Amino acid sequence: MLNHADEAEIRATVESWHEAIRASDVARVLALMDEDVVFLRAGAPPIHGRVAFGRDLRALLETHEIVSSGQVREVQVSGDLGYCWAELSVKVTPLEGGEPTVRAGPALSIFKRQANRIWLLVRDANMLAPDTAELELKVDNLERELMADGAGGD
Repeated sequence: MLNHADEAEIRATVESWHEAIRASDVARVLALMDEDVVFLRAGAPPIHGRVAFGRDLRALLETHEIVSSGQVREVQVSGDLGYCWAELSVKVTPLEGGEPTVRAGPALSIFKRQANRIWLLVRDANMLAPDTAELELKVDNLERELMADGAGGD
């Protein structure tokens, strides 16, 4: 049986993550994860450890703004381990202007309750892909450009 306090704490941790990302508060983001955290990403090698994640996040924030949001679909807890399935959306916008990149999709996050009763992220696997609507718009624009080029080349 799910302990509703544990579920609420994990949900609050997820929301704290989104708030910290929106605020570009790297220290707060890093405080939500275990030192030995592992991030599994579609089409990219895993990120191993809080230090590596922090380095990558700081580098990205030097040139981009990040806004993440999500909807938690399920939380389950067994002892000191819990998982959270969520649908995420991450928008990364260049600070110097330009089109933002939007990725969306499911993520499965595993949390471990620490001795101080705080839940920390220990593993994260996401399948974020380019937002379908954004991708369709780019394809439509490309098709229009190709058709215009083809019509003008006759």
